[in-house]
Amino acid sequence: MKKNIFKIFLAWIMIFSAGWFSSCDYLSIDKYIDTELKLDSVFTQRRYIEAFMWGATSYLPADEGAIFGGGIFTPGPLATDEAFTLLGTGTYQGMAYVLGQYNENDLGPFDIWKRCYQVIRQCNTVLQRLNECQDCLLTDNARIVSYAKFIRAYAYYLLVMNHGPVILLGDELVANNEDITYYDQPRNTYDECIEYICTQFEEASEDLPYRIENLMEYGRPTKGAALALVARLRLQHASDLFNGGVSARSYFGSWKRSTDGAYYIQQTPDPRRWAVAAAAAKRVMDLQDVRGKLYRLNTVELLDDSNWELAVNVNDPQYYLPWNDDGTGGAAGICPYNSYKQMFDGDIVLHINPEFIWARNSGAMRTATQYAFPEEFGGQNGLCITQKIIDAYEMVNGKSINEAINDSDYPYDEAGFTSSITFPFSEYRLNADVSNMYVNREPRFYASIGFSECFWVNRTSRDAFNQNLTITYYADSRNGRDGVTNNAQYPITGYVLKKWINNNDSYSVGGTRLSKPYPIIRYAEILLGYAEALNQLGNESFTIGDETFNRNTQEIKRAFNLVRYRAGLPGLTDADMGDAGLVMEKIKRECMVEFLCENRRYFDVRRWGDYFTSESEPIMGMNTATGKDGFYMRTVLPTTRISQRIVDRKMIFLPIPKIEMKRLPSFDQNPGW
Repeated sequence: MKKNIFKIFLAWIMIFSAGWFSSCDYLSIDKYIDTELKLDSVFTQRRYIEAFMWGATSYLPADEGAIFGGGIFTPGPLATDEAFTLLGTGTYQGMAYVLGQYNENDLGPFDIWKRCYQVIRQCNTVLQRLNECQDCLLTDNARIVSYAKFIRAYAYYLLVMNHGPVILLGDELVANNEDITYYDQPRNTYDECIEYICTQFEEASEDLPYRIENLMEYGRPTKGAALALVARLRLQHASDLFNGGVSARSYFGSWKRSTDGAYYIQQTPDPRRWAVAAAAAKRVMDLQDVRGKLYRLNTVELLDDSNWELAVNVNDPQYYLPWNDDGTGGAAGICPYNSYKQMFDGDIVLHINPEFIWARNSGAMRTATQYAFPEEFGGQNGLCITQKIIDAYEMVNGKSINEAINDSDYPYDEAGFTSSITFPFSEYRLNADVSNMYVNREPRFYASIGFSECFWVNRTSRDAFNQNLTITYYADSRNGRDGVTNNAQYPITGYVLKKWINNNDSYSVGGTRLSKPYPIIRYAEILLGYAEALNQLGNESFTIGDETFNRNTQEIKRAFNLVRYRAGLPGLTDADMGDAGLVMEKIKRECMVEFLCENRRYFDVRRWGDYFTSESEPIMGMNTATGKDGFYMRTVLPTTRISQRIVDRKMIFLPIPKIEMKRLPSFDQNPGW
């Protein structure tokens, strides 16, 4: 009998997955009456209920690491100033979005609106009918409620991050087959959405596990994942675009709800939000269980053969102290290159990385490494990083390239080439004949960027002639414009993303690739968010819970400098702390580099109010249309895609699908669409 019931349940899940909502608006539930008996069977036993609950996640993005294409659900790095490609927009949909190929009539892969409401309904069904379970213990109920609330909150989170304010349904199960007036309702304000989602994540966190002990379940949400997403949302809510800043008034000053004239986005600043954001971040920083502190930055011990040496003559005495997780130490004793690189390239087993608050193995990210691999190694050679990003990487002593032009210790020089092979890190080879502009740069540069004359190991290739090769992108070279077999498969900026590529990876005949992790949120983001929130408090002071938050310069330095020291760079000094504007610019640059192609910049430039200025700058790279003699010169990319890129305030949010707009007369579209 039980087997028969379970077969019915599986059949019901298949019907559900086929799309109940396909013939009605996203709030209704087509075919509900036809499947009601099957639904009753589901709620008789705990295992059926849990399967039903986890089944809701099938409507969510299957792989959050699909940020370049192939399952993409948000525009991602190719819709920002950090990455670019000439490859087909049918696969690289973030590029297609900024070229205007998706809109309210056809959102393509970004149309998650209906699917997220399917998730919400399924979770509401669990929460409403859980008491029908015949074999659930109190602990089972608590666990199921926590997971259901997390999944529901995450669906709302994805909607709000991508589309802006939504309709909040609470615990309501919307009835079926009602007339349009029943379903018609306006959107909630942005503030209401943030408060609701954060509350749901916090309630979910109460009974979520601190750690996932079963490796088969790794990737399921934890207490830390819920609270870290609260910290991310609170920081966004406090930022200029959503907190009455100049950009809020510029972008959203005339955007009001048609039903009552309420502003969708707050138009007057509320400085207390920065304290709320700081408190949310600190709560994650302080999380611990019986085994101790839950999260810390990933670090790899400095071995004798690593060759890494701290920069000399740095005006930060703490920089030379041994590394300490609590921020009282410095940068000594760890290898910053491996500490950063091994998080992404597959060298560190995913579930033991202490920095990953919420992460998953990502088949999409593993596939994406082929986008950057040289064509001669079986790659597509076209996942490019822009010159703006390259120029943002500092020198090893923490000076910008402009500050280092006449530096006596580590000068930045765009003329000439290296004369010998060096090994700045244990396994990293810097060739002879490399442009001097790539010498003495910070370790994250070498961990993330492939440049012309870069050394590629390609270790698992069965062809020895395809191992340990120097790759160049000059127009007349094998991987340059005139040498590739497909005229779109060359790095038009002169740079590719190597962040997720391991020396053991190969796309040559017989080659293999390591599994790749994708961090949905990691501890470095919490630290930098905490520093930003405190810094933005200015002269204000607020008590949140039992703690008072103000612009505590030592706390800002502690959090910010941990990320810097892990990267092998000096941190903020007491002299820096006198200028909050300068500190904020340093935080922005740090986010730009630290989270390269992790799907943070798309959202960061918007919340900061920097979107229009940042995206209006021309996309630049090296002069890849020439040979070596003219290559090392900044140029606007020679492609019509540059002029076709859309920079418009409407791009702040994705539009609401037009088909949904037609069904709800009281529902307002996003500005500009």
